[in-house]
Amino acid sequence: MENLGPWRQMRTAPRDGSRILVTIRATEQGPGAVDVAYWSHGDRYGGEAWRSSDSAPGRIIEYAEPELKCWMPMPSANLDQMTMPPAWAGKDDEELDGSGI
Repeated sequence: MENLGPWRQMRTAPRDGSRILVTIRATEQGPGAVDVAYWSHGDRYGGEAWRSSDSAPGRIIEYAEPELKCWMPMPSANLDQMTMPPAWAGKDDEELDGSGI
């Protein structure tokens, strides 16, 4: 993975709809966490706000500005360094994960 550098202050985060990594502040409900978020200019689902839909498919999560501590760009995939695992090379009668029935 590329070196993404340090976390950055939220006031410098892009508000163009691009997805970024954000740190959610720890609260009495739980520890801090990292999520994928984007800035929404508002639509039928709500007003302008930081939103996440990647971490909970089918559900849009809206973050209030004070909930987010910092951000960094999404890492990019380096297709030159990606490798696929080799195909199964065992005997057909060997069980991999259960009986296969």
